[in-house]
Amino acid sequence: MNRTTYGLDLAKNVMQLHWVDARTGEIGRKKLPRAKLAPYFAQLQPVRIAMEACGSAHHWARVLGGLGHQVELLPTQQVKPFVRSNKDDAADARAIWLAAQQSDIRRVSVKSVEQQAVLALHRTRSHWVSVRTATVNALRGLLYEFGVVLRGGRQAGLRALAQQRAEIDAQLPAVMHTLVDGQLQTLAQLEERIDELEHQLASLQQQIDSARTLREVPGIGLLGATALAATLGDGSAWHSGREFSASLGLVPAHSGTGGKTHIGHISKRGDPYVRTLLIHGARSVIENAKHKPRWLEQMLARRPLNVVAVALANKMARTAWALVAHGREYQREWKSTPPKGCAAQAVAT
Repeated sequence: MNRTTYGLDLAKNVMQLHWVDARTGEIGRKKLPRAKLAPYFAQLQPVRIAMEACGSAHHWARVLGGLGHQVELLPTQQVKPFVRSNKDDAADARAIWLAAQQSDIRRVSVKSVEQQAVLALHRTRSHWVSVRTATVNALRGLLYEFGVVLRGGRQAGLRALAQQRAEIDAQLPAVMHTLVDGQLQTLAQLEERIDELEHQLASLQQQIDSARTLREVPGIGLLGATALAATLGDGSAWHSGREFSASLGLVPAHSGTGGKTHIGHISKRGDPYVRTLLIHGARSVIENAKHKPRWLEQMLARRPLNVVAVALANKMARTAWALVAHGREYQREWKSTPPKGCAAQAVAT
């Protein structure tokens, strides 16, 4: 069946549609208020709907997919080059429709409600951690104006403040005493909120089979296991572990012309939060693991630490995909076997 493809530009209130009729070639454009979007598609025969993977896109993908339509989410950076001339909602919808015709643009997998809920916990925790850091830095800067220099590091600085509070108060005016107390109280509340979110994530980890499996991988802790489980789903959105690690930006970017290709820094595409968790986990393995793999020891001997950390993070991402996609348990000594027969010929070509 030759389905008509719709390019849908999402917004808070007014949605813009662009399509070309599959039979007549007629170009159509339509504006719809938010409340009428689902009823409009409910009365259509199954069609193909393309959207940018932006705010509320996964929600609308679930809603429209539930109506029997084929929904595709496109990376926003891949749609932007198709915007022609002036930018407006109609031009964006047209650009989405054009990008949907390109089969080489990788589609973003639609997340379930449960996946988004877990990732929402991660985003909220990350937000409160950044607020905590900003609060400590603000307190440090205010005290510095009165000649009080706290030690570097959040915990060390707050510990020094508590131990030397009497001496510090002697250097501060009375107004600052109340301000410091208020900032410390705020920090205590932030700590409680962050701990509460981590307890919720720990509880969810026990309920998600893939998260429990991923927790066995060295370098993947509570945060990494739950975030990877929510990001991967069943792993079917990626054809291989290499593709998954590339989608996280853990592979080198390259540029070339005239037949010469230059390999540069990592691409840093995809979700920076998950990429950061993997790299931090890799650093922890490098610094704390008692028995490192031989390949890791050899790489540490010849390459810079940051390069090795990214390489290990890449391997962790590929391992995570393999465990989830194939439903396996983690085996520390497991080694892949080279393909044979037709599979080996396909790899060679």
